[in-house]
Amino acid sequence: MRYTKRNLPYHELIGLQVVIRDHTDPTLVGVRGRVIKETKNTLVIETEGGRKLVVPKFGGIFLFKIPKHRFVSIAGDTLIGRPEERLRRLGRW
Repeated sequence: MRYTKRNLPYHELIGLQVVIRDHTDPTLVGVRGRVIKETKNTLVIETEGGRKLVVPKFGGIFLFKIPKHRFVSIAGDTLIGRPEERLRRLGRW
């Protein structure tokens, strides 16, 4: 299945490029990198400098880069839960 704005919350996020557009923790705003791990409530992002940051999903707005060089904005509150749990909670698109 292809990544689109509509179905991104149903996909695995590991491997996607991400930019934190807004967050309740202002020190995280502007962080960019690649998602290397996803837990129920956090994303682990490896930055271009090689640092690994654990970023809470709650309270953030994330820009994910999907194929064809497009960015999709998703509220972190929508992403809370494991991918398989999000399918059940969000229902079918």
